[in-house]
Amino acid sequence: MRIGNIGGRALLITGEDTGIDIATASEGVFGPSVQTLYDRWAEFRAWAARAPLDDAEARHFTVEEIDAPAPAPRQVFAIGLNYAEHAGESGVAVPEEPAVFTKFPTSLTGPVTQVTLPEGNVDWEVELVVVIGREARNVPRENAWEYVAGVTVGQDLSERRLQHVGPLPQFSLAKSYPGFGPIGPFLVTADEFDDPDDLVLGCSVNGETVQSSRTRHMIFSVPELLARLSAVAPLLPGDVVFSGTPSGVGGARRPPRFLAPGDTLVSYVQDIGRLTQTFVSA
Repeated sequence: MRIGNIGGRALLITGEDTGIDIATASEGVFGPSVQTLYDRWAEFRAWAARAPLDDAEARHFTVEEIDAPAPAPRQVFAIGLNYAEHAGESGVAVPEEPAVFTKFPTSLTGPVTQVTLPEGNVDWEVELVVVIGREARNVPRENAWEYVAGVTVGQDLSERRLQHVGPLPQFSLAKSYPGFGPIGPFLVTADEFDDPDDLVLGCSVNGETVQSSRTRHMIFSVPELLARLSAVAPLLPGDVVFSGTPSGVGGARRPPRFLAPGDTLVSYVQDIGRLTQTFVSA
C-alpha cells in the first residue's frame, strides 16, 4: 500500500499520478490529514484492506502537489555513521552504538522543493526514512517491522561548517535549516518489498551519481535501530526515523564538494520513488 499527502489530504495511491481521497472514501472516518492516520494505523489498515475502492473516484495529481507523507511528527530521530564505508570516509571507527541526533520537524518538506542555501557548506545524505505506526516501547528486534507504518525516501541535508563549530558537533542545528529534511514522495508499507531490509538507495548531483548503496549494508538495521531507540524513548505513531546515509557525501571528497546555487539533487530508494531538490542562494 502507498499513501500520499496531496494538497494536505491523505490519498491512497492507485497509480503513478492518481489516488483516492481517504477521507471521502471512508466517509470521514479517516483523514483528511495524513498525520492523523498514524494514530489509528492498525484500524486504518484494516479498513483499507476491505474498502470497496472505486478507481473511477481517483483524482489526478502532479509531483508539485505532493507534500511530506509524515509532515508533523512529534519526534524526529536521525542516525549518524550507520554504514561502515561512510564511517571510514569520515575518519572515525565503526560505531558500537547508534549515533543518534534529531532534525527539528520544521525542516521537513515534501519531495520536490527549492532550497535556499545558507552560508557555509551544504552537503547531501540520502537515507531510508521510517515512519512509526504504533507506540513502541522496548520493541523486540524480531518483530520490530510490526511497529512500522511504512518507509519513504529522505535527504538529511547538512551544513558542515555549523556542524563542526565549537567544542562539540552541532548535528541537529546544522541539519535543520528550512527545507533540509525533504521526505517522500509516498509512504510505502513493508509488505510491498521482497525484503524491506535490502533496498537500493542513492543520489545524483546534476546527473552525476554521488551515492549508491543498499540498506543491507547498514551497521544497525531498521529492526535493530527501533529496538535500541525504543529501549530509551517511546516511539510514537507518526514519528520519523532517518536511518543513516551511505558513503559518497561531498564533505568526504578530496577536494570537498558542496551544493551550489543552480544544482539539482535527485535522491531515490528502490520501489519508493525519488526526491528532487534545486538550490538557490539566499
